[in-house]
Amino acid sequence: MKIKTSIVARLQRPTYRRRIKKRIRVGNATLSCLEDMSSSGPTRAAVRRTRAPASSSRAVSTAGITVYGCEQDEALLFREMAPRYGVVPTITKEAVSEANIDLAAGNRCISIGHKTHVTRATLTALSRAGVEYLSTRSVGCNHIDVSYAKSVGISVGNVAYSPDSVADYTLMLMLMAVRHAKATVRRTDAHDYRLSEIRGKELRDLTVGVVGTGRIGTAVIDRLRGFGCRVLAYDNRPNTAADYTPIDELLRHSDIVTLHTPLTAETRHLVDRRRIEQMKHGAFIVNTGRGPLVDTEALLSALESGRLGGAALDVLDGEEGIFYTDCRNRPIENRSLLRLQELPNVFISPHTAYYTDHALSDTIRNSLINCLDFESGKTWTG
Repeated sequence: MKIKTSIVARLQRPTYRRRIKKRIRVGNATLSCLEDMSSSGPTRAAVRRTRAPASSSRAVSTAGITVYGCEQDEALLFREMAPRYGVVPTITKEAVSEANIDLAAGNRCISIGHKTHVTRATLTALSRAGVEYLSTRSVGCNHIDVSYAKSVGISVGNVAYSPDSVADYTLMLMLMAVRHAKATVRRTDAHDYRLSEIRGKELRDLTVGVVGTGRIGTAVIDRLRGFGCRVLAYDNRPNTAADYTPIDELLRHSDIVTLHTPLTAETRHLVDRRRIEQMKHGAFIVNTGRGPLVDTEALLSALESGRLGGAALDVLDGEEGIFYTDCRNRPIENRSLLRLQELPNVFISPHTAYYTDHALSDTIRNSLINCLDFESGKTWTG
């Protein structure tokens, strides 16, 4: 398959500032792909990612990919980009399940979204249908049993996308938290323009603890330096220029704690009741990672008692089936979500930090490249 030089040039343009490139061969052309550098975790060793051997020149034939859980904006990008890679996409808005396995017929590769848990029964059915590679359009793989997928012959790959999307959003949440944005807007909407109880803080006067220093955590640290605040960092594999410290010490000294670590069995409820009690009185928690990193009940108790100053949460334990859906005319069964939303010092958004033009384009492009890498036999276990 041949790709025009002008198209290759466009595909090789830098997509964001902080990335590691990997090279693949498609016909006679060399393409660049982004390699994830997010914070380490036990499950990442089991995830299959893609890398082109330097000596390989094997051409890739036209490939078919079934794209599940594809929203309209994603579908537009898949239809625009797929022909450039010689890929024929089969696109459905339905999440992958045993009921629609037939859509994957004839395709070794599928692409899925991060919004739906993939059951073992579905993975088994996919394997029987001939699927060998599953690319999730997310950095995290916690919605997939990666080990079980491997046991039934399916490799799992994640994608890298612009870390700036989440890093920018994280800084916005920090500023909203320390300036009491939610309470201020509520009062203003009610025509209460008094200033009492809404005096804010300046980031330069605060210590911010960054838990997880992968690409996103590192991008957050870079932005915080511009505000002049003190920054502490925690990661089980330090990989950037930062003041690293044990997590318990970070919690004791930080006015804001922001979470950017992967969700694994070891990091579930990383911030639990014991660790919340270690935090400074009046501190803030910001979470744009994964909801279960925080023990929600412990967080609620600390917020309602005044132990913590507030929280800004883009993710929440139990968000599945609520976030990304219109719930205006149906009851919300997640009682913790309702309690949190009632608090004036808690801001909640529906897992949207990643959702920018740039990041979405990165996601679709890298999902296609990962699948092509697999079809070419250019895979490695990272």
